[in-house]
Amino acid sequence: MLETSARLLALLGLLQSSAGWTGADLATRLDVSERTVRNDMTKLRELGYPVESVRGPGGRYRLGSGGKLPPLLLDDEEALAVAVGLRAATGITGVAETSARALGKLEQVLPDHLRRKLAAVVDAMDAGPVNTDSNVPDPDVDAGTLQALATAIRDHVGVRADYRDEPIEVEPYRLIAWQRRWYLVARDPRADAWLPLRVDWLRLKIPGGRPFRPSDPSFDLTEFVVREVARTGWAVHARLIIAASAEEVISRINPAVGTVEPISPDRSVLVTGGDSLEVVAVWIGMLGLDFTVESPPELVDHLRVLAERYAAASTIAPNPVS
Repeated sequence: MLETSARLLALLGLLQSSAGWTGADLATRLDVSERTVRNDMTKLRELGYPVESVRGPGGRYRLGSGGKLPPLLLDDEEALAVAVGLRAATGITGVAETSARALGKLEQVLPDHLRRKLAAVVDAMDAGPVNTDSNVPDPDVDAGTLQALATAIRDHVGVRADYRDEPIEVEPYRLIAWQRRWYLVARDPRADAWLPLRVDWLRLKIPGGRPFRPSDPSFDLTEFVVREVARTGWAVHARLIIAASAEEVISRINPAVGTVEPISPDRSVLVTGGDSLEVVAVWIGMLGLDFTVESPPELVDHLRVLAERYAAASTIAPNPVS
């Protein structure tokens, strides 16, 4: 049986995890009598916690709103998930400072073993520029996978995994949060090539790879992810000829949209992409410059459909005959 103080914390944790508990369920979980549960509820109320109860056969206890803020009891995975979200939010305008403060407070109250795990994740992370236009659901990323990758980055240990059903062994360097996706920047030592790998496409193998001596990349890893994903990592890739200089195009685009290469003083190439034809078409329309689509042909067909739709929408309907 837990001591009283430990039992009260465990009781608070249970009340936070569910909309309602019966006295019998709580007694079973805590290995005490229902009378002890009732006494503990009284103690929580005396401490200022808004414990509500409904009497009768269907009676339940629940934690109401208001009163003192109870201790936030998180297990390891929950604390890691909160920290990852706060770390990613530190790159978002408007909430960056608040998120950084909240992350600092979370770090202060974590036990040593979890603080080390959190430090590994935070140290391994960066965030790229954000563009929120998308009509594709966010992929699920396992928090345990992020933790394992962060630990491998910290300890300079290789990663063995299946990536889109192909076996790989790479040296991990950085986790990048960009475009609501997680990417691992890794080096393939056999090919001496750098790769941006989508974390949700990784299936880690145990044991991992061999220890390695990290090298110092001669480029910015976040910019590398933005550039390479724009070139290879989208579901839809597009290559456009823009009737404007590279400088003009760069001044008009979000860095998350793609990369620009000059052709001549008044023409350039924009390599971009997205998770759907609709998203790419929206981005191009927002550019405000004349362009020609080199690829893919499906994008040309989609733009023709949009052109007909917009043309029809711009036609002034005749006045109805009275």
